[in-house]
Amino acid sequence: MDTEDEEYGESEEYSDDDDMSWKVRRAAAKCLEAVISTRHEMIDEFFRTLSPALIMRFKEREENVKSDIFHAYIALLNTMRHTSDDSIPNDPDSMDQVSGTMSLLQNQVPAIVKAVEPLMTEKSIRTRQDCFALLKELLIILPGALGAHIPQLMSGIVCSLSDKNATSNMKIDALGFVCSLLQSHNPEVFHPHIQTLVDLIVKAVFDPFYKIATEALVVLQQLVKVIRPLEAERIQHNFDIALLDQIYSATLQKLKSTDVDQEVKERAIACMGQIISNMGDILKNELIVCLPIFLDRLKNEVTRLSAVKALIMVASSPLKIDLKPILQEIIPILGSFLRKNHRALRIQSLQLLNTIVENYSDSYNPQLLQGAIQEINPLLSDSDLHIAQLSLILLTCAARYQPQALMGGIHEQFLPAVLILLKSPLLQGAALQCTLDLFQALVRAKLPNLSYNQILKKICCRLTVECPNEAVPLAMKLLQELRKATNNDAQLVFCLLSIGEIGRHFDLSSIDQLPQTIIECFNSVSEDVKGAASLALGAVAVGNLSTYLPLILREIESQQKKQYLLLHSLKEVISSLSTTPNGLNQLLPSVPIIWDQLFKNCECQEEGSRNIIAECLGKLVLVDPEQLLPRLRAALKSQSALMRTTVVAAIKFTISDQPQPIDTLLKQCIGEFLMALRDPEPSVRRVSLVAFNSAVHNKPSLVRELLPSMLPSLYEETKVNESLIREVEMGPFKHTVDDGLDIRKAAFECMYTLLEQGLDRVDIMLFLDHVQAGLRDHYDIKC
Repeated sequence: MDTEDEEYGESEEYSDDDDMSWKVRRAAAKCLEAVISTRHEMIDEFFRTLSPALIMRFKEREENVKSDIFHAYIALLNTMRHTSDDSIPNDPDSMDQVSGTMSLLQNQVPAIVKAVEPLMTEKSIRTRQDCFALLKELLIILPGALGAHIPQLMSGIVCSLSDKNATSNMKIDALGFVCSLLQSHNPEVFHPHIQTLVDLIVKAVFDPFYKIATEALVVLQQLVKVIRPLEAERIQHNFDIALLDQIYSATLQKLKSTDVDQEVKERAIACMGQIISNMGDILKNELIVCLPIFLDRLKNEVTRLSAVKALIMVASSPLKIDLKPILQEIIPILGSFLRKNHRALRIQSLQLLNTIVENYSDSYNPQLLQGAIQEINPLLSDSDLHIAQLSLILLTCAARYQPQALMGGIHEQFLPAVLILLKSPLLQGAALQCTLDLFQALVRAKLPNLSYNQILKKICCRLTVECPNEAVPLAMKLLQELRKATNNDAQLVFCLLSIGEIGRHFDLSSIDQLPQTIIECFNSVSEDVKGAASLALGAVAVGNLSTYLPLILREIESQQKKQYLLLHSLKEVISSLSTTPNGLNQLLPSVPIIWDQLFKNCECQEEGSRNIIAECLGKLVLVDPEQLLPRLRAALKSQSALMRTTVVAAIKFTISDQPQPIDTLLKQCIGEFLMALRDPEPSVRRVSLVAFNSAVHNKPSLVRELLPSMLPSLYEETKVNESLIREVEMGPFKHTVDDGLDIRKAAFECMYTLLEQGLDRVDIMLFLDHVQAGLRDHYDIKC
């Protein structure tokens, strides 16, 4: 055989004498696959021209060619999936072009199904596998797209799962497709075919090959969700009980088996957990049989993690499954798991304990929970904040739903560890919130020897949310402490932050001289005290915006030396109120006066103040993008370089990695902000590079279309600009200062981000030329 035959292989059905053109067609398919995989920017054109042509060629008679055509189309779908930052259906970041392409694909789905349907029942195993692979990829991009075509697809599914001559891989691929189908469509579309599916899947569960049995159990678990979804509006009571008996019996048989593969055991446990979670109210008489099996699997080192996960499903069920027969034994076992050096087991055990405490607080002896709580102390560490957070949630749930479990001095065992955790600089975000929630719950629980005043000795601020009458008196006490000259910096910081947190939740305007006293702390020599005072003033303003916001704005206007700290206070107000619907309602009426005050100071000489102003402007634009983004855009034409610098810097704070209402508007005008790369002023070009880097990192689709016009300007900034190099005399010595160094560093950071994102439309050879030139630059650039 010649080398060409070796490369492509020979068809058993057609010889070279019969047909030589199949090699050309196959080469064409491979060529198209390569083009599709490398030219992402042409995705829209591909779906207009190539997609219909490839669909028409699914009827290719030569199996090898047909397979390559399928692979080319799968590459097309895969390219579409990766064109935007995340999965396309859930990504508002994919703007006009992608949404148009989505529409094209959606319109082509009937043609795809029509072309694939007869191929799914062909004798060729390879062709059937390609069909399933293509449809599975389609469902990733367009979940629910095949809902109207389930009847046409059923014949292919039945053929592959009931064919005695089908290979194991064929059955596994078919089961994988069925699983994707069940996951991506509403349950109702499967109801006419449930009996057929159950018969096929149950048969596959007992396949002698463990991989098929494993995959079948995964599908069976999805079928349970389809037969009876747990959403309140969808819970049904009139489905065929015979189906349930069939599924339950098959799963129970696998669950009881001890001589099966580990994967089969784990999937059987998960499937039974799903069955009980979704149908446990109908299987009440069977619970006495299967729940003890879960307990047995919980005691087995090999299956205990799977058993814990399954029990989480059961305990979380809205059907309130009766777990009393095994709860008395489960809780001590879970407590012992918290001692194990197995992170996943600890996490799942804590989640199960949290669910049990929340949903079954009246079904077990509180002393059992005490045993588990005694194991928590070592977990309250900043070495693993996720586990610490789950531990804090467990303590909070216990305080809310089972406070008896914290009596008898139990709290004395975990409170010291919680207080040590509070000192950690790593404690922030959700873990910090859980800590605060714990103290709130402890106050509400009114445990013996753990009253409000006793906890206050250890921590304050958020506790006042549970005791509103204590808020103002406590703030007054803290204010008195603040005025004492004998206090050290740490005490002052504590008082300021505490006042701020109380003021965030309660109106403190009745306290005389409160804002003036806080502002006096701006004169402290300690940066920590000044920072805490700035934060406190902003937090207090959140509690009474109408009183304190005008004061902050007046002070910004009149106190130039304290302007930086006052701007930080204003930023705290904007940041705090812009995150919740209620806060937005409070903030919106004040946006115009805040905006005007910020714009008055956009040209201040202090760079630090301008940076804070830019951040405040960016956050305000997110609050009301339709009104404020055009105003920010208009300011780009200012003759003042300082104004342009602040405005371009502000746009960076409107870009985040999460979907935002501003995204559509931003895509229409971001080019104007980023084209500040061509501004004659170096400071404007530098902040433009920073904004460009943020856009590429967080929302690449915003700048993808702009790359051809922006990259030349970006590359230009990587070059040494002699006009920005100056000599400074330092006594008898002359020192060279390169004012363009920061700009070049920012430019190379943009290039690095472009490389990380793998964006197309970047000429890699030209890109590398500038990287190579950078290696000869200053040490800071090379590194």
